[in-house]
Amino acid sequence: MTIDAFLDRLEYREPVRPDLTTLRNLHRAWRLRVPYENLDVQLGRPILLTPEALTDKFARRGRGGLCYEMNGALGLLLKAVGFAVTIVEAAVLRSTRGEGQWGNHIALLVDVDGESWLADTGIGDAFLEPLPLREGTHRQGELTFRMERLDSGTWRAHHHSGGAIDSWDFRTAPREIAEFAERARTKSPDSVFAKVLVAQHHRDGRELALRARTVKRGDGDRHTLSSLDEFAGTLREFRVPLDDVGADELAALWAKTEEQHETWLALQGLNPRVRGMP
Repeated sequence: MTIDAFLDRLEYREPVRPDLTTLRNLHRAWRLRVPYENLDVQLGRPILLTPEALTDKFARRGRGGLCYEMNGALGLLLKAVGFAVTIVEAAVLRSTRGEGQWGNHIALLVDVDGESWLADTGIGDAFLEPLPLREGTHRQGELTFRMERLDSGTWRAHHHSGGAIDSWDFRTAPREIAEFAERARTKSPDSVFAKVLVAQHHRDGRELALRARTVKRGDGDRHTLSSLDEFAGTLREFRVPLDDVGADELAALWAKTEEQHETWLALQGLNPRVRGMP
């Protein structure tokens, strides 16, 4: 039931087996059909990482979520297919912000035919297919990613040159998703997740990004939303099901984004390279 519900959500009709082709295809399908978004944080809803909650939110209600949820739910699907999956602790922007970033992100290591692969749909504009856990550069289409081993148990994934963040680090030691439940559930008022509504999605070969009332569709295509109807249409474009939000909640979100729009512009002015969020 878990596999079928997730595959229906992904509109995935190919055979599934624990091989590299399936891993690549499922990861790509997830990036193309599941948005990265923080609407539940904005609405004050609890962020739960239990298998039941993740299956309900992603497979049945058709929602997206934050990194803990995105990779947690993808991990459930991959394990159900038969993959050997390890949840690992990660740290977005540790290279510039230091050791305190550990635990602000999680990722997945998937073993296939004797090789490990980094699967990660919890970066807003992450790679479309997993990267081999192997030092060096790895191309996907026109984009180049780089994997760097920092020590025997720590790696750094370097984003492509136009990515939302420079890099994120991860440890190979196995962790349990329950270990991150409190961090996922509790968001400081100073957190950017609390300050700004976020949605991101890959569609038609472009990265779509919504920050409060600012929409970016690919390079150089930036637009400011001006009405509730336009806001609703944008969320639909990002594959956020509005029947899971409701008219009153949608109106409340739109009202919140008025002040958040100025907050986001100010944050960009302070550090325009830090635009992505785990």
